[in-house]
Amino acid sequence: MSSNIIHDADGSPSRIVLKEHTGSTAEVLFQGGQVVSWKNERREELLFRSNKTLWKPPKAIRGGIPISFPQFGTCGSLERHGFARNRVWSLDSSPSPLPAANSQSTVDLILKSTEEDLKIWPHRFELRLRISLSAGKLTLIPRVRNIDNKPFSFTFSLRNYLSVSDISEVRVEGLETLDYFDNLQQGERYTEQADAITFDSETDRVYLSTPTKTAIIDHEKKRTYVLLKEGMADAVVWNPWDKKAKSLPDLGDEDYKKMLCVDSAAVETPIILKPSEEWKGRQELSTVSSSYCSGQLDPRRVIYGP
Repeated sequence: MSSNIIHDADGSPSRIVLKEHTGSTAEVLFQGGQVVSWKNERREELLFRSNKTLWKPPKAIRGGIPISFPQFGTCGSLERHGFARNRVWSLDSSPSPLPAANSQSTVDLILKSTEEDLKIWPHRFELRLRISLSAGKLTLIPRVRNIDNKPFSFTFSLRNYLSVSDISEVRVEGLETLDYFDNLQQGERYTEQADAITFDSETDRVYLSTPTKTAIIDHEKKRTYVLLKEGMADAVVWNPWDKKAKSLPDLGDEDYKKMLCVDSAAVETPIILKPSEEWKGRQELSTVSSSYCSGQLDPRRVIYGP
């Protein structure tokens, strides 16, 4: 297994390519610490990325796995989704207390608060991200450390742009019966009544107190994404549908059909860190082949196990 740093024409590092012995790969940008590609051993792209994405740093690319920190969405006074996705990250040579990255296809990145950041968010922090690639699996471990002399709080998310065959043929299992905030209804709180989440219009919801495992079932591709997470209690489900897609300059008019965002997030209850404290989250994305459309897969077995 290996990793490879790709440099821009001016010699500055631009991205890291992770490779794994079965042939799967992942690409991570230093800009935003953003995973922008994850391909399986058959070279199939598992993460959505818009063909119209406007690659204009510091703006994040539309797709992959952008990070929201120290603010999710508009839950505060900062720019939408905070500033971490708009900063250039560095390689982290001392990811303690995590063990140093071994020969596996793993990279450790770090973002430290700058004087410019302190002007808009007056808290000194270190934000670390470990990205690990293994057979059929992509793991992200974010960590935030308070290196200030006073407490601070933040919200956080990993936005997973999943590539799907047809959004109308996708269902999400594991969030049924849960309460959620509907951002299309001024954040009103509702309880999910459906047996599974399916899609026929714009969706923008924050599901609360979610389980550690969620399954995203793509009937047409006979593929199920399994999302495991720790330390992030909420799950955001988003698809812009047709009208919203047309209003987004970095998204194609038909792109909404080929994508679904399911985020690992800490939104409802901000995370509070005292000086020297560290928060750690974990997200593991994997895929399993499924024959759900022929009745051979019970999605609840994916969620709860046999």
